[in-house]
Amino acid sequence: MIPPQVSPSGVRRWWLRAVVGGVVVGLALVAGTAFRIWQVARVDDHSPADMIVVLGAAQYNGTPSDIFRWRLVHAKNLYDEGVANYIVTTGGGLPGDRFTEAEAGARWLERNGVPDSATVSLGTGSDTLGSLEAAAGAAQKRGLSSAVIVSDPWHSLRARTMARDAGLRAWTSPTRSGPAVWTRETQLHYIWRETTALIYYRVAHSSADAISSTGLG
Repeated sequence: MIPPQVSPSGVRRWWLRAVVGGVVVGLALVAGTAFRIWQVARVDDHSPADMIVVLGAAQYNGTPSDIFRWRLVHAKNLYDEGVANYIVTTGGGLPGDRFTEAEAGARWLERNGVPDSATVSLGTGSDTLGSLEAAAGAAQKRGLSSAVIVSDPWHSLRARTMARDAGLRAWTSPTRSGPAVWTRETQLHYIWRETTALIYYRVAHSSADAISSTGLG
């Protein structure tokens, strides 16, 4: 509340300070979030887990997109290394699709030497949050509790945050290959996109993926 008997110039100064203060706080929030995204993107944790969760991306008639394929390659490498006994593929489909992202991912893994018994396909999530909630539900049914999340580096912090909020003990091992990490411009684009998406999630506790067209997953 503005105190009584304040001059018009005093009122203007009060509002100016409030606006400047809000801008400074907002910039600090954005910069701090972006730095944390960059920091977590550098983490590659191969600690043993109950399962490897691969976040879906686009697929074309059962063939994973380049972004998705590089995630699957990395997940298979973790599986071959013995990080976990199960690989969970996630991601739904669009109307008219013959396959969900999860099905396309599981098919790719099986064609590349991962046993069918080691893959779990969860085609119910339409965004990152839905996919991770589905993975947490599947883990609970199987008596599992920990997961290493495979996505692109800039997606790691938001994915880890959502997975933990869903009840998983989660850490990240991002792929270092693929379109999302090829150029500096691409990296800056995804860091900005993830900064706004993470802030949105923390405020609304819902995913911004459904209203985004970037395809990061």
